[in-house]
Amino acid sequence: MVSVMSLWLPILLSAVFIFVVSSIIHMVLKYHNNDFMGLPDEDGVMGALQKFSIPPGDYAVPYAGSMEAMKSDAYLEKVNKGPVAMLTVLENGQPKMGVSLALWFLYSIIVSIFAAYVAGRALGPDAHYLGVFRFAGATAFMGYAMALLQNSIWYKRNWAATCKSMFDGLIYALVTAGTFGWLWP
Repeated sequence: MVSVMSLWLPILLSAVFIFVVSSIIHMVLKYHNNDFMGLPDEDGVMGALQKFSIPPGDYAVPYAGSMEAMKSDAYLEKVNKGPVAMLTVLENGQPKMGVSLALWFLYSIIVSIFAAYVAGRALGPDAHYLGVFRFAGATAFMGYAMALLQNSIWYKRNWAATCKSMFDGLIYALVTAGTFGWLWP
């Protein structure tokens, strides 16, 4: 058994590597550029929504509020008439990338802590590289990729976008696994 504290270097270094790799994926490779589509008559839709001053948050249209309300004739009429949408409203203005990047780095550290915990409990010091790679990589893949499926299953997120993000998660898991295998005590 290897303690999580003794794995601080691969935890931090894998998070740094993930940060760099994800930057390359999004700024150089750009295969996520078509994950979202523009609305027809974007200006008209934006103008129609602006008058409501919708605060940032997640919204469903139409919104029922309960299972009973979902059975009502009024709700069913709205659903059948459409549009049916799930909408995330952000704050106005340019996105605060610094905050998002810091949270992404923190998230990468958290995934690596869990990878360290699982691999450290399963393996001892001087474990073989491939054993460390397997445990750390599988754990990191779960942290980076598996929960993304829920977005397509329940919220109808584009399956291609989800699969591309899961592919990113596989790359992040492989980088994490390699870092842990390399720096295992």
